[in-house]
Amino acid sequence: MTIDEVTAIASEALFLIIKTSAPVLLVSLVVGLIVSIFQTVTSIQEQTLTFVPKVISIFLAMMVLGHWMLNNMTNYMVELWTNFSLYIR
Repeated sequence: MTIDEVTAIASEALFLIIKTSAPVLLVSLVVGLIVSIFQTVTSIQEQTLTFVPKVISIFLAMMVLGHWMLNNMTNYMVELWTNFSLYIR
């Protein structure tokens, strides 16, 4: 296995991580921004107010997108294990 093959596998894995985590992170970012705007408008400075909506939105996003995320990760692992004989030479 050459350095180029290892680099290709690592870059595919990093791209998969970014692609899989991006929707959940974007949901968290949007909810945090909305709550921050709400706090600014109402002058409420409660630190825990941002936590609960973010956690709920992340759980909802995981429930909606979990199947897609798991399929992406499973397909990548199947691809790695299918080509395992190529990697050990």
